[in-house]
Amino acid sequence: MQKRTLGKSSLEVSALGLGCMRKTFADKPIGDKAEMIAFLHAAVERGVTFFDTAEVYGPFTNEELVGEALVPFRGQVVIATKFGFQLNADGSPGWTGFNSRPERIKQVAEESLKRLRVDAIDLFYQHRVDPDVPIEDVAGAVKELIEAGKVKHFGLSEASAGIIRRAHAVQPVTAVQSEYSLWWRALEEEVLPTCEELGIGFVPYSPLGRGYLTGKIGEHTTFDSSDIRSRNPRFKPEAIRANQVVIDLLARIGSQKQATPAQIALAWLLAQKPWIVPIPGSRRIERLEENIGSVTVDLTESDLREIDRAMSTITVLGDRY
Repeated sequence: MQKRTLGKSSLEVSALGLGCMRKTFADKPIGDKAEMIAFLHAAVERGVTFFDTAEVYGPFTNEELVGEALVPFRGQVVIATKFGFQLNADGSPGWTGFNSRPERIKQVAEESLKRLRVDAIDLFYQHRVDPDVPIEDVAGAVKELIEAGKVKHFGLSEASAGIIRRAHAVQPVTAVQSEYSLWWRALEEEVLPTCEELGIGFVPYSPLGRGYLTGKIGEHTTFDSSDIRSRNPRFKPEAIRANQVVIDLLARIGSQKQATPAQIALAWLLAQKPWIVPIPGSRRIERLEENIGSVTVDLTESDLREIDRAMSTITVLGDRY
């Protein structure tokens, strides 16, 4: 597996990471614990060193799973987790709002350290911007955690360019995580240029459009009520039909490269900038291996221009949420 460095930081990770949310949380069926631990071990064996989790996934169960699974590889892998939600008081899945007050950030850090079974959190993201807490206070709290040796790197998720700049002025931001894929490119206008200017890495989640860009979802595909896609406008039958042109494009490029649509979609992201590290959330070995294969797909400048020209003529139907 090739390696990449997130921005100007010293944080080196595999060119492709792994989103872990779906190992214990979100759409069903969810694999049992032993299966998911074996899957995470398989990912490490195949060269993946970057794993993404969060307190809110479960809550808590995802960090516990990732912590237990990756204990044998301590020092060889990078684990990112997140703070920023006020969880339900009874411990049930979900949250009642945002909470990035400094005291809450420090509480989450202490609890996440225990669940992840690490001495320091490699990358600590603010999961969502809290409108009630100045970002300077958030960055200041993480700065104190870094100075105390409990956190190594600071990250932001779904933050605007202005928020990124304000946070970075207090504590350098190592990575920004947001949705980014061939069919969701809104952040190319301001966020990616800001990351490039400030030397911040970028971590796209949902790089395969929640599975649509694999080409394996059709208008007759059904989703469990627990699956976010059952309520997502882009996964209504009429949107799936209309957006098939995107899959046709990926398949056409893929036929020239002996690659699948998913591999072309990931290779396109990897080709955008050397400091971009996608984190697809596969939980099946065959999907993991397919995704890893994208790292060796070589898209030329001509290929990228062709994709951009084709996408400029396509209007993707349906909002992302």
